Amino acid sequence: MTTNTTTESTPGTPVLEAAGVTMRFGGLTAVRNVDFTVNAGEIVGLIGPNGAGKTTFFNCLTGLYIPTEGTVRYKGNVLPPKPHLVTKAGMARTFQNIRLFANMTVLENVLVGRHTRTKEGLWSALLRGPGFKKAEKASEERALELLEFIGLEHKRDHLARNLPYGEQRKLEIARALASEPGLLLLDEPTAGMNPQETRATEELVFAIRDKGIAVLVIEHDMRFIFNLCDRVAVLVQGEKLVEGTSEVVQADERVIAAYLGEPFEGDPGEAEAAEIAAAEAGAADSTTSTTKGEAQ
Repeated sequence: MTTNTTTESTPGTPVLEAAGVTMRFGGLTAVRNVDFTVNAGEIVGLIGPNGAGKTTFFNCLTGLYIPTEGTVRYKGNVLPPKPHLVTKAGMARTFQNIRLFANMTVLENVLVGRHTRTKEGLWSALLRGPGFKKAEKASEERALELLEFIGLEHKRDHLARNLPYGEQRKLEIARALASEPGLLLLDEPTAGMNPQETRATEELVFAIRDKGIAVLVIEHDMRFIFNLCDRVAVLVQGEKLVEGTSEVVQADERVIAAYLGEPFEGDPGEAEAAEIAAAEAGAADSTTSTTKGEAQ
């Protein structure tokens, strides 16, 4: 039997609430006292120069990192610091680097995303009783609906590794949607895309929002972000510099200075930014190593 634990929220009510989130790596502070909210029905952008702490903040929100300080709540409940439990609660994400199962088919990749929405356990899978077959059929039907939604239903039996780059990005989004999230987090979804693919991604995100799913996006493509988002927040050296509509953010002199590399009051400077970027990379390597160790 499949189950859907996410429920639609009234537009304007908070879906994600991060309060005082701080992340330190030894003596380096990659994210400092960030307050952040995403409301139901919103598309919110998170931007900032390289080394600003955007992906680290994402990792704190989704359970890959445990914040040194602060809390993260989804629909009022504090999220457990485990990625699979965060997904089960109703938040799903994609990654900056595509993480598909290359030797699995397009359909199988989407089915992987259904695992948090099924109740069938090991014995049910081994015995393959009526309950398991019913759940398997329901999951496949839902996966096919998602493939149709993103326009890949005709490639259901293709291996993921054989898809063009833009379609691999779409497939990763479909796999995240398979967990029936109330909030979707996208980490640089248009990285490496041409203008046509970027436009298609923009339309896809709007369509996702129209289905009642709030969206939080990290992106370096400013035109994409400002065309897409209801609100935009700017991180600089781990601190939230400004937040507001696209017009407000684009007109802020501190944002312009940060992107042009010009100093402003309170700017820690390039040296500290480089140290934070190195610490983030080290933490990512450590997380990957730990994951591989657990898998072995």
